[in-house]
Parts: sequence; structure tokens; C-alpha cells
Amino acid sequence: MEQSSEREMGFLDHLDELRRRIISGVAGVLIASIAVSFFIGDIVEHILLRPAIEAGLRLQNLRPFGQAFLYFKLIVICGFIVGSPWVLWNLWRFVAPGLYEHERRWARQITAWTSVCFAAGIAFAYFGMIPSMMAFAKNFGSAQIENIIDVNEYLGFFATVILAAGLIFELPMVMYVLARMGVVTPTFLSTYRRHAIVVILIIAAVLTPTPDPINQLFFAVPLYVLYELSIVISKFAVKRRNAASSQQQ
Repeated sequence: MEQSSEREMGFLDHLDELRRRIISGVAGVLIASIAVSFFIGDIVEHILLRPAIEAGLRLQNLRPFGQAFLYFKLIVICGFIVGSPWVLWNLWRFVAPGLYEHERRWARQITAWTSVCFAAGIAFAYFGMIPSMMAFAKNFGSAQIENIIDVNEYLGFFATVILAAGLIFELPMVMYVLARMGVVTPTFLSTYRRHAIVVILIIAAVLTPTPDPINQLFFAVPLYVLYELSIVISKFAVKRRNAASSQQQ
């Protein structure tokens, strides 16, 4: 059986390695945040505020130093997003010594594709979900009530939608890992496709700010595509797992 070339590590060695990887990951996010801070003005004007401005919404600050805290929180959020590949790389470096060589190969690929899926989710939320939600917030309600939104509340909403979409788009990679571990199978995912469609429609109804079925389909279709993609990826993962098992025998 193929063994790792790394020396065996004791419990305290693992704790020390984990500590070093956590420090390295936090340092990477901190450096990314510092780098982002040089462009924070453009990020606020051209990225954060753009969906609200295009929807015709008015934003206001209701707190002393509210804008200062807004900029600081946005720097941290952007630093986390930019530094997330470095965090994933440190996670990979921590678990790599305990893996076989064939496991290292597919784990490296997962690390790269996880970043791609997360970025795709962020793009979908920014260019699809948030503009639709902002348009609904602008037009919903009485004409006698003017919608003027606290900018810090807007940032909280913006960050929640962005990060949630990024995590949802990790579904194919999660299914790949579970399939490689034998937890799920393509047959299982195909059998419960109808149940998954119901769950997807419920999620789309919750995420969609309007009762319009067109907008709900706008969110449901990408989620369904992700589910179908997960089935295809799980088939590939099972084939790779079976091939790896046959090579070890």
C-alpha cells in the first residue's frame, strides 16, 4: 500500500502545525485586507454602491463614524474573499501529510476548483440576485413612504447574499468529496432528484424577493444546474475512487 513520504507526526506536532497554518491563513487575510484598503474608495463607489444606485435607492448613514466602520468592515470582507485561496492552500498543506499520493492529487484539484466555484457564486449574486432584490426594494410598498436605507444595513445584506451564494456554489465540490468518500452515490442523487427539485424551489422562493415565478425560476434554474452537475461530478468521483482502489490491490 502506498504510504506518505512524510514522517509520522505526534499529537503535539499536529497541534503545532495547525497553529502555524492558522497563523499563516490569518496573516494572508490581513495582508489581503491591507492591499484592498488602498482601493477601498473605488470598491465602495463602483462595486458596493452600484446596485443600489442603479436601482434608484437612496442610502444614508445614521451612526457617528458610521461610514468609517462601513469602510473598515468592507475591507475585512474583501480581504477575506481575496485571501480565501491562501486560507484553502494552508488547509491543504495541513491535511496533505496524512494523505496517500493519489489522495493528494485529487485534494489539490479540489482546492483549486473550490476557489473557482466560490468566485462563480459571488459573480452570480452580484450580477443577478442583488440587482433584482434592489429593484424590488425600490418599487415595493406605498408611494407615500420613501425607502431610504441605512448604508450599514445595506452592507450587511450585501455581504450575506454574496457569501451565501458563494457557499451554495460549492455544492458540486461538496458532492465530489462525499462521493470520493463513499458517503453519496450518483444513484442516490438521481433517485432523489424530484425531492431535490422541491427543495430547490423552496430555496428559490425564499431567496427571491418577489412572488413573480419568472424571478423565482431565475434563481431556481442555476441551483438545479448545480445539482445536475453534482450528479455528473459524483459519477466521475466514483470512477476515480474505484480506479484508485484497484491500483492499491
